[in-house]
Amino acid sequence: MDVKAKRRNEVENGDEGEDLVLATLIANGDDLSPLVRHAFEMGRPETLLRQLNFVVKKKEAEIEDMCKTHYEEFILAVDELRGVLVDAEELKSELQSDNFKLQQVGTTLLVKLEELLESYSVKKNVTEAIKMSMNCIQVLELCVKCNNHISEAQFYPALKTVDLLEKSYMQSIPARALKLVIEKRIPSIKLHIEKKVCSQVNEWMVLIRSSCKKIGQTAIGRTASVRQRDEEILERQRKVDDLSISVVDDRVYSLDVEEADDDSSMQFDLTPLYRACHIHSCMGILEQFHQYYYKNRLLQLNSDLEISSSQPFVESYQTLLAQIAGYFIVEDKVLRTAGGLLVEDQVETMWETALSKMTSMLDMQFSHMNSATHLLLIKDYVTLVGSTLRKYGYDISPLLDVLDSCRDKYHLLLLADCRRKIIDVIENDSYEQMVVKKETDYENDVLSFSLQTSDIMPAFPYVAAFSSMVPEACHIVRSFIKGSVDYLSHGVTTSFFDIVRKYLDKLLIEVLNEALQDTINGGNITVSQAMQIAANISVLERACDFFLRHVAQLCGKGVSVRSIDKPQAALAAKVLLKTSRDAAYITLLSLVNAKLDDYMKLTDSALWTTEEAKPNGNEYLNEVVFYLDSLMSTAQQILPLDAMYKVGTGALEHVSDIIVAAFLSDSVKRFNANAVMNINNDLMMLEGFADEKFYSSGLGEIYKDSFKSCLIEARQLINLLSSSQPENFMNPVIREKNYYALDYKKVANICDKFKDSADGLFGSLSNKNTKQSAKKKSMDMLKKRLKDFN
Repeated sequence: MDVKAKRRNEVENGDEGEDLVLATLIANGDDLSPLVRHAFEMGRPETLLRQLNFVVKKKEAEIEDMCKTHYEEFILAVDELRGVLVDAEELKSELQSDNFKLQQVGTTLLVKLEELLESYSVKKNVTEAIKMSMNCIQVLELCVKCNNHISEAQFYPALKTVDLLEKSYMQSIPARALKLVIEKRIPSIKLHIEKKVCSQVNEWMVLIRSSCKKIGQTAIGRTASVRQRDEEILERQRKVDDLSISVVDDRVYSLDVEEADDDSSMQFDLTPLYRACHIHSCMGILEQFHQYYYKNRLLQLNSDLEISSSQPFVESYQTLLAQIAGYFIVEDKVLRTAGGLLVEDQVETMWETALSKMTSMLDMQFSHMNSATHLLLIKDYVTLVGSTLRKYGYDISPLLDVLDSCRDKYHLLLLADCRRKIIDVIENDSYEQMVVKKETDYENDVLSFSLQTSDIMPAFPYVAAFSSMVPEACHIVRSFIKGSVDYLSHGVTTSFFDIVRKYLDKLLIEVLNEALQDTINGGNITVSQAMQIAANISVLERACDFFLRHVAQLCGKGVSVRSIDKPQAALAAKVLLKTSRDAAYITLLSLVNAKLDDYMKLTDSALWTTEEAKPNGNEYLNEVVFYLDSLMSTAQQILPLDAMYKVGTGALEHVSDIIVAAFLSDSVKRFNANAVMNINNDLMMLEGFADEKFYSSGLGEIYKDSFKSCLIEARQLINLLSSSQPENFMNPVIREKNYYALDYKKVANICDKFKDSADGLFGSLSNKNTKQSAKKKSMDMLKKRLKDFN
């Protein structure tokens, strides 16, 4: 019994402990869900319910104990509350009475208060309305100001006004309708400003395009002035070098000042462009404007590069190239000053576009061009344009390459032009010695080409050794040199002496020399013309050295005038001209020989069988001597001494050959001693003339063999035929000494024809009984021995 009670007490004590824990959790307001979950999980919800009931009972007991403890105080409090209710009723009654009285008194005041409150409300509304109106007025004033700016084309202030409206006033505009209108109009205003600005830029583009030609022409003109000034300084320096005079060099003491860009045509206005850039930047569409400008200027460039079909290129190229030069001068300034409107790559693209079209255009035009003058003019202007644009940093190498590639075409045209002129000069030449009447003509036609034979100024009129063809041809050659140098100057090659020299050789060889050879070989010239041509060629040979020095002078730096004076530096044309001169001599001698053949007709039988000797020689000889004297005198005047010697020896050798050939002629069947004597007299006169000419002309100081030696074969033949012992010819010693120029066969043929008797009807009878002379015996012996020898 005790054990059960004890166990129940333990259980109750355990449960009581658990109840206390549950009560504590409830008192603390803790979450009971873990406890409830645990009870259900353990399968003991009844225990939990019992514990909760225990807690409820415990709380009810505590409430009951508290009520018992404060019961009396509660009764007193209730009584006091009832007293308070009575007092409250009384107070309420009084309050209602006072309220009635107050309402009666305050009704008027209430009306006034309502009126006052209404006035305050109106005042507030009016104040707000005024404030709203002021805001609207400010907004409208800004709108008016913006409109005024736009109407006055002051787009930047207008844009700033719109920006102010957007940022400072748009959110605070009280009038919704006004706000909507402004919000709607702002994009239109910006678009209008953009269009107006672009319109101004378009007008500027049109204006600057029309000004580009003037800008380019002015810049090119300045470049041309600088180039001309440099050439003048160089020309003065050349004259100083030629004269070897110590004078002040202009290049040392002249102040080279670049012309400032103060020309009105070079002061083009970029203000509209700057303004447009700034406005587009403010609108946030600067990149769009950059593309717009680049695209339209590129279109303008392509339009400027179009060649006019209504005007020949030679008349329009300056306008076209000046326009392009002005265009890129403007773009250079835009690149440098417009704050990124253009970038270098874009300018480079435009320049490459222009280069491509210009080079193809020049290639095509040059290929169809048939005038060296036109080609040179275009080339000069292209190089001026190139030099002008090079100063602005543009690469002009492709342009110069085009000009260099047309170098041969230009020189072919120039050669063709010079060929026509030279042929015309040669065909119209009088082949007479040129008479210079004035000192100025002498300087222009003689001194300027170093054709003078003396440094002393001659008396006028001066008769030159050459005809008018020489200075005229020299003028043509010098103009060719200048044309060649002008074309090659300011091009790809800075040192072009060898190139000019090559073309000069080509001119002298293929044009001048060929024209002279055609004249020489044409068969239509006389002796005097052939001699004058030979004299002219001799002078032209000498002029070749001047031409080469002139090339060196014009080519400027890098070419020493002294270096070209060396023999190995001479023109190849000089050798060919010498060959042509020799050909002229050959032609001259052939013509002289033909003339001598006409004068010396020795085949007349009366000359060979004459019955009497002529102490003064045959009649034809006077004409021969007169002709040779005239020939040699003319040769002495116009030909060099060596040429004169050639002419003299050639003519006299031919005379000797004519005499020997006459003895050998088939038409001469026989001759007698009188004929030999007459020929001997002729020969003596010729020998006297030959010696006199040889020594009077000064040839004796140069040559050992005189003109007389040219007659040696004829002289030895006559001596043999006149000898009292002609058989001595077969003596080697005597023959080597006295008859070395004679040929065995010729002597044998001639001796067979020699009959020492008169040609009369009774000549043989008169001499029939006459004893043969020793001379005849000797001659017969010679004939026999020659026959045996042969």
